[in-house]
Amino acid sequence: MNSLRIVPGGPEKTASLKDTSNSLGVHDTLQYGPRSLATESKAQTALKQRLENWEETQDNLKLNLQRNLHGMHAPIRQLMERKIVATNLHMPAMAQSNVHLDILMGRDETIGPADIFGELEREPPLDIHAQMERKLRM
Repeated sequence: MNSLRIVPGGPEKTASLKDTSNSLGVHDTLQYGPRSLATESKAQTALKQRLENWEETQDNLKLNLQRNLHGMHAPIRQLMERKIVATNLHMPAMAQSNVHLDILMGRDETIGPADIFGELEREPPLDIHAQMERKLRM
């Protein structure tokens, strides 16, 4: 679906207790069905869902704008380049960062918690050769 959406779409509409209450302020089960706590708790996480989908929505917008401006080859080439640099050719025992993918995704000028703290909980392995053999299936 071609979407030039800037902000991630909200969740589907669900009826809340305010929408389904009768004149006494109680949920009207006969008209709206049984009350579900799961749907009421989902309505509270709308902001969380939007934040989780923010990067994906922005990326889709950029790819759609490239397609509309340059043609179909531009987003296909960009996705192909991302796939090529996403393959991890580093040693499994060493700290890994993919600068090439960050540049293609436009994240090279942003600073996140992983840039500052890194992987503090990870300690260097004792046997680098065994990990390379496992990676290369030798």
